[in-house]
Formats: sequence, C-alpha cells, structure tokens
Amino acid sequence: MEIFRIQATPDAIASVIESGPSQVMAIGDFDGVHAGHHKVLRAAVEEAERKALTPAVMTFHPHPREVLGHPQYRDSLTPIQDKLQLFEALGLQRVYLVGFDETFAQLPPEQFVEDILVAGKLAAVVVGFDFTFGHKGAGTPQRLMELARGRFGVEVVSPYHLNGEKVSSTLIRECLANGQVEKAARLLERPYSITGKVVTGEGRGSTIGMPTANVETAAGYVIPGRGVYAVQFLHDGQWHRGVMNIGWKPTFAKAEGAMTLETHLFDFNQNIYGAEVTIRFIGFIRHERKFGSAEELVAQITRDMILAKEMLS
Repeated sequence: MEIFRIQATPDAIASVIESGPSQVMAIGDFDGVHAGHHKVLRAAVEEAERKALTPAVMTFHPHPREVLGHPQYRDSLTPIQDKLQLFEALGLQRVYLVGFDETFAQLPPEQFVEDILVAGKLAAVVVGFDFTFGHKGAGTPQRLMELARGRFGVEVVSPYHLNGEKVSSTLIRECLANGQVEKAARLLERPYSITGKVVTGEGRGSTIGMPTANVETAAGYVIPGRGVYAVQFLHDGQWHRGVMNIGWKPTFAKAEGAMTLETHLFDFNQNIYGAEVTIRFIGFIRHERKFGSAEELVAQITRDMILAKEMLS
C-alpha cells in the first residue's frame, strides 16, 4: 500500500492523485474505521476490482472537527498508524492523507470537485450517505453527483444499522465512555484496542501481590471510561490475558489524580518496562470504586480475575 501525505492545497492534492493510475477513491474521515466505514471502503475496493482500477482512499489529519473547534476530537478511535493498517487490511492500495487546516475548510464545494476530483482525473468516488465537503459542510452526496456531471462516477453508500441503531463514530465514543466495550466491538467489527508503552508506576501492585503493567498510550486514543476490564495484552508477538483498571486508584489516592491504565496479567512474570504493547478490551467487569483496605481490594481483584477468565475463555 502506498501512502501519500499531502499539503492541504487543491493543486498539491490533484497533482499527486493525477500522477497515479486510474482510481476509484473512497473519501471520508473514517474515525474508527467501523462497520459503516467498512461498507464504504469495501464498495470502493469492489468497484475498482470490477473495472480493473486501483482502489484508493482520501482521509484527513487532524480530524476536521478538531480544526473546526471541537477539541474532543484530538483523541481518536484510530490514530493514523492504526487507521493505515486497517485500510491495508481492507484492500486499499493508495492512501492520500491530507493535512486538514482552516484554509482548506474554507474551500467551496465546487472548487473541491473541480480542482481536486476532476483535476485528479478520478474514475469514480465512493462516499457515505452523510458525507459533507466544502465550506461549512455545504457539499452533500447529492451535490457531489450534480457537480460530477458524468466526469467521474459517484456511489453513495447507505447507512449501516446494527440492532436498529445507526453505526457511527459518535455512538462508539459514547459506548467507550460508558464502558460498553462489547457493544463497541460489534460496531467496530473487532475489539477496541489501544497501543502504548509499559512505563514505571508506583509499584504498589507488587506490594499487595498483584503486580501490574502500567501503560502510557503512544498516541491520542479515546480511552474507555473508568473501571475494570477483561483484556487481551499483546507483547512480543504473543497475546496474554489480564484485567485492566482505568482510573485514579481511589483506594490509595487522597484526591483525584492523573488517569492511569494498569493491567494485571495472568501467569506472567516478565520485566517488560519500555516495551510497546497493544491492549484489546474484551469485556467490562465493574466500575472503579474505593475499598476500605488493601485486603478488600485484593479480594475484589481476585473475583475480577475469575470473571475476566470466563469472559476471555
């Protein structure tokens, strides 16, 4: 898969696209690369295969909503490196990663089509039903079809529903905030995961017989809500089982502090400080709460482990 990181100017984007082969391009933010996004991206791949063309995708970084004044979008369901891996797994062969900024946000829909899509000589474009483009999101799928005027094909993919709910990045973010990682996995078509580095913690887990790996995320991930989770933990090519606590350790902390991500791994005693790891969230066990003593906490963690092993079996 070829990756092109492009300055957000129409000429620069069109020039890079036009220099490549004839393409069918999916366009969107694709935050999460969830089940609804899969439908759009697979449609582009399938159309390209039918016409013996190259399947491509254009996406944006930072997230357009962050640039337009929504700071919560600094954190992503899929930071760029994760997104690129998922694109490749879906069969995309070319990725155009456009550096979104305020100037690009002012681009009229007509100029977006003429100076990028037409100038880039695309064979076809695939977008979701709720795709918007151009200044203040004035461009819609219907407007895109009107502006294409037969110079390139346009396919608009209908919404994807699961159990009566429209799958969306917003819904997945809400699920994670509420600890609903099982539901988030169904919407994503995979367990929600984060990548980070094992860092030195306070060492308190070892003193109570429950050593933990403290993880510092490598990029701006959306972190699930405070609580205890059954997780799978990837280290050095092998998956391990464990329980993760997300929170500020109220049993020991006198006041709320920085959020920590601590995993107690089953049957694991390696020193992995500094290692890069990936964590999959499999199930929610309970909310974080304060215990009266370290002994009460250890007893609860033991019960958490039993439940986690059932979820992970």
